[in-house]
Amino acid sequence: MSDKIESQRPPRLGVLFSVIVVDLIGFGIVVPILPFWSDHFGANGALLGLLLASHAAMQFLFSPAWGRLSDRIGRRPVMLITIAGTAISLLCLGLADSLPQIFLARVLSGLFGSNISVATAYLTDVTDEEDRTRWMGMVGASFAVGFTLGPPIGGLLARWGHGVPMLVASAMAAVNFIWAVAALREPARRTDRPASNMTSRLDVLREPVLARICFVYFLFSVAVTQLETTFALLMLHRFGFDALGVGLVMLGMAIVMGGIQGGGMKRLAARFHERRLILVGLCLMSVSFLVIPIPRTVGFLVLTLILAAVGRGISQPPMMSLVSQRADDASRGIVMGVFQSCASAARVVGPLLAGALYDQDQAYPYWLAAFLVAIAALTAIQIQNVEKQGPEPSLDGEAPSSP
Repeated sequence: MSDKIESQRPPRLGVLFSVIVVDLIGFGIVVPILPFWSDHFGANGALLGLLLASHAAMQFLFSPAWGRLSDRIGRRPVMLITIAGTAISLLCLGLADSLPQIFLARVLSGLFGSNISVATAYLTDVTDEEDRTRWMGMVGASFAVGFTLGPPIGGLLARWGHGVPMLVASAMAAVNFIWAVAALREPARRTDRPASNMTSRLDVLREPVLARICFVYFLFSVAVTQLETTFALLMLHRFGFDALGVGLVMLGMAIVMGGIQGGGMKRLAARFHERRLILVGLCLMSVSFLVIPIPRTVGFLVLTLILAAVGRGISQPPMMSLVSQRADDASRGIVMGVFQSCASAARVVGPLLAGALYDQDQAYPYWLAAFLVAIAALTAIQIQNVEKQGPEPSLDGEAPSSP
């Protein structure tokens, strides 16, 4: 039976990752265009912030709901529903001719775009625990690919009108739906664990280890939004960079993270336990965030940003892996949904904090990020690795060898 599962794993995961990548490219196409599209209809900065927050808020509310639904009716039908809904929401956005219609489209996009929890639950259904961190790294690499390709595609398409990128993204989502219908199969559920009583967000957060990991991920995500929200302004005000220059720097960071999560994570996960990887990654991020406001040359700043990208690339997949290991077959969707909703909650409050702090001083958002990641690291120290086979890891962080 294990040989059969192993032989089926590569094509299943290939289809899953292709669905995720196309989904994220479509999302990335919209990101750089949305401010201009909303400005066309008279939105000011406050309304733009509310528009962005509304999308994240819907993801926060519905990630656990989609995950729980996938526990009940299966991963595949929920993935198909959300991909189809994404195509419809992007079509509505491309055809919008007023600000209220844009808001409605983004609310729908947030509702249906909260399916990453289902995708990661699908992934845990068809992978073994010892390989989990490696494959979660591939999810991170899929994000990197999507956010690398999406924005430049959106920028090129915007030359024919701000609605055109949205319509193209909708068409991509429709093709993605057809591809998923044809190729995505429902994973076989594993029944080697007892059924779970976790059926709601509160049930998940009552489990101490899960609550700690979710708190770490929330702090991690708020810290990341400090950089994402203010980085373009920092490069403009300090070095006079335009949108293209900022995009190239962010492309470099995405390549670093994608390289680590797509390739290096396999070796790291084989050598170190998840908690050790989380701690090292968070420490690198904290140091880099603390240093970001200091450089007065682009080269020095880029080195600091690379350090931050390395830390992010190392720490994020093990968090996802640890969460999945704490869930049984009957609760994996709801658990992954609650975990992903922590990032959505962070994307509601994080940009608001970043903007307000940056107005006071350019350094404040990054210092806050360094502080939050340090708190996350201290919290992560208390997280115990899920026992697989063999004894606890040694203090130097190396996983014990198999007997």
